[in-house]
Amino acid sequence: MNTDLKPQIQPDSFSFDGASEAEILTVLAKYPVERKASAVMPLLYIAQRQMSRLTGSAWVPVAAMDEIAQRLEMPAIRVYEVSSFYTMFNTKPVGRYHLQVCTTTPCWLRGSDDIVEACKRTTGIAALGGTSDDGQFTLTQVECLGACSNAPILQVDDDFYEDMDGPRTVALIEALRRGERPPAGPAINRSGSAPEGGRKTLIDTVHSISENK
Repeated sequence: MNTDLKPQIQPDSFSFDGASEAEILTVLAKYPVERKASAVMPLLYIAQRQMSRLTGSAWVPVAAMDEIAQRLEMPAIRVYEVSSFYTMFNTKPVGRYHLQVCTTTPCWLRGSDDIVEACKRTTGIAALGGTSDDGQFTLTQVECLGACSNAPILQVDDDFYEDMDGPRTVALIEALRRGERPPAGPAINRSGSAPEGGRKTLIDTVHSISENK
């Protein structure tokens, strides 16, 4: 089991492709010219998505951070600080599928330990932060993902898989390994964060005022 992907040399240069440039134009239009540094997070995300699209690994190399700093006319160290502070940005290569398990209290109480163990057992990853030998999966521990009502949560790349347990996690990983992408969202019979099986209150037919006259 690898604790990291095979060593990769940071690319010497980075340039945004056409698809990314179109996104950047839309993003920069939201900010006054003198405040364009505020676009640093969107541009980091665009760079990470481009790396995923082109290499299969969603991460932000230093060359991309430098390009963003130049584009936004801000010190490169400021871009480094942002990218290293937020867990949504990966500053080193990750597997094709980034498994991010929330272990904060609500998810832990609902069984996040079972999800972690299922991820390790199914991928062969020995410890959090590791990557599988085939380079397909990276397993990361994250803090609250903000979907506590549907805990426990397993985030795969940008998708939330909710109401998970051990067997559901194994089934999801096996599907991903086959190249399938199961629909994100609740894994049980619920709509959004509504109760399982449908609503339990306000189920009587509501009559209009005219019908009651």
